[in-house]
Amino acid sequence: MPRSTIAKLETGASNPTLAVLLGVAAALGIGVAELLSPPTSMGRHYPSGSLPRELRGRSERAEIRKLLPDPIPGMEIDRMELPAGTTVTGVPHRPGTQEYLCCERGTVLLATVGHRFELRAGDVGAFEGDQRHQYTNVGGERAVLFSVVVLALAGRRA
Repeated sequence: MPRSTIAKLETGASNPTLAVLLGVAAALGIGVAELLSPPTSMGRHYPSGSLPRELRGRSERAEIRKLLPDPIPGMEIDRMELPAGTTVTGVPHRPGTQEYLCCERGTVLLATVGHRFELRAGDVGAFEGDQRHQYTNVGGERAVLFSVVVLALAGRRA
């Protein structure tokens, strides 16, 4: 396709034929409909409270909500708020799953099979996600945690 044809298309100075549109679409690896469609928005806004959340735990309820609106294959990422004294029991995953717990605020006791870690702001605990585990806010203020679960692939052990 001549360079002048492309220049006229880019500036809007021409009325292309169907053959030209087909050629441009093929060169870009898209369909003619996509070529002629208005651009789609690349950004989205999710207001506070619009992502899925659940309440769990003993005594006062901990709020656990999804951090991202679209799932990442093989991962779960959550934000947790635990009132003082609240315990949340984690659900063991398939063998080979790895979990990471980042403490943003407060003091939390992370208990897994055979280990106990006291996490403070900025600390990260890493553990095998197929084991029993629980988080207890042992501080006097509301704790904020981020949980990242890297799921093991089905049929494969780490």
